[in-house]
Amino acid sequence: MKQKIAPKIALTLASSIFALVAAAPAFAESWYPYPAQAIEPAFAADGKSVDVTYSPLEKAEKPWNICVSFPHMKDAYWLGVDYGVAEQAKDLGVKMNLVEAGGYTELNKQISQIEDCVAGGAQAVVIGAISFDGLNNLVSEIKKKNIPVIDVINGISSPDVTAKSLVSFYTMGYETGAYLAKKHPAGSGEVKVGWFPGPAGAGWVEAANTGFLAAIKGSAVVALEPKYGDTGKEAQLKLVEDALQAAPDIRYIAGTAVTAEAAQGLVRERGLQGKVDLLAFYMTPGVYEGIKRGFILAAPADSMVIQGRIAIDQAVRALEGKELVKHVGPKIFVVDPSNIATVPQTNILPPDGYKPVFSVN
Repeated sequence: MKQKIAPKIALTLASSIFALVAAAPAFAESWYPYPAQAIEPAFAADGKSVDVTYSPLEKAEKPWNICVSFPHMKDAYWLGVDYGVAEQAKDLGVKMNLVEAGGYTELNKQISQIEDCVAGGAQAVVIGAISFDGLNNLVSEIKKKNIPVIDVINGISSPDVTAKSLVSFYTMGYETGAYLAKKHPAGSGEVKVGWFPGPAGAGWVEAANTGFLAAIKGSAVVALEPKYGDTGKEAQLKLVEDALQAAPDIRYIAGTAVTAEAAQGLVRERGLQGKVDLLAFYMTPGVYEGIKRGFILAAPADSMVIQGRIAIDQAVRALEGKELVKHVGPKIFVVDPSNIATVPQTNILPPDGYKPVFSVN
């Protein structure tokens, strides 16, 4: 069942962290205030979404040392998050050191890297988690040292995190499935979709899988058994090739952004344009370009750059004891051929040609 949205209510805060938003204003000079959704109560599985706008601090009180840990930097999605954390660290005047583990199989490496960060003097830690549950002991140990932990993008089940900057991947998966269900309602001809949710065990993957399957239930869309795998291009391409061989009558391929990006060439090579359409359940520059060029049908945008920016702001607020939105993420919207020309790339994607930044001093 799709998450219900709570009615807009008046929020009164001492500081202008957020206020209700009726429409998304455009700001050329800065990224904020940004249309977002806060979860109340924070961290609750059945929490309600409240429409807000988010604005960060103007400057940090001191150059805090913030460690950022990512699962990998193998695709443009995490490059976008990197752009967000690096730019916000610069804007606030704090130090940022980023480590990446190399893939979703490298949980032990991520734990070791974060431990090294803390031992090296990190005053706050921002974690894009490889595992939903696998970092809980580590988070508990970090909390004992009074070091804030910010959960960014992927989700961590630990109750000891300080704040979360993320969107509901359940909703991301749901919106993708709902897009197909609307095209193929109950009673119309059955269509098969190959479904590639990403690496098994990751919190965001399981959430997206649940949402996608819930959205297509009762429609004419039939999902084949989910094919899990690392979000490397070769791994996803092999999964798609195997699926097409096993089920030549697949009408759609839906899954990670890497799945959609990797499958574009395969669909063209095999002359399947118009016979097999591609969807991703999150946005990357490759997916954005694919939609513009007519090679990818649709994808929800979760504004990963803004999620990175908010995470750094949350870390600084926690360090300075300032008012904090504990569970918040940018508002989700679906991009397809009908609106691609009017969707600004600013804030939802890194700039063209952006190179990874691993430290801000």
